[in-house]
Amino acid sequence: MKWLDRLRGGGSGGHADPKPIYLELRGMLLETDPASLGLAPSPGGRQVWAVVMDTAFPEGVASLAVVADGTTSLYTSTGGGTIGAGTHENVAAASRAFLDRVDGALDLLVPASAFPLPSTGRVRFCVLTFDGGRTAEADELDLGEGRHPLSGVFLAAHDVITELRAVEDGVAAARG
Repeated sequence: MKWLDRLRGGGSGGHADPKPIYLELRGMLLETDPASLGLAPSPGGRQVWAVVMDTAFPEGVASLAVVADGTTSLYTSTGGGTIGAGTHENVAAASRAFLDRVDGALDLLVPASAFPLPSTGRVRFCVLTFDGGRTAEADELDLGEGRHPLSGVFLAAHDVITELRAVEDGVAAARG
């Protein structure tokens, strides 16, 4: 995912303006009615039906989108991405574990109706539940080093990203 690695590049201050297609993809999910995807709450079941984790780098924002219908995508504000990788079993398993982890951390999130992009070095969790949106934002370094209550959620998201990388690397290797 060289397109993702480029986001970590130099620069300082805020990230570049996102491309319209990125904002459209992100907005489509964040404004979706779960019923339109055939998703409905079940007694004792998971309340989270989708999560977008936005991570802001000097050169742009990367968004991991995971939906309970099996959709898993990773795309960037600069236009790169992997869309619909949830059909791969390892990605699907990591995605389900991520949704479960987020569902178990709902008490760490605050109700939200808007999900602005985070500033450089920050991560925003945009969580869609059957009862409405929830969010939290934290420093990427604190999350990655286990110094934040949502570190487990962040690490579960990175398990999904690891599986996405493996799929992409496998596809690239198969092409020769």
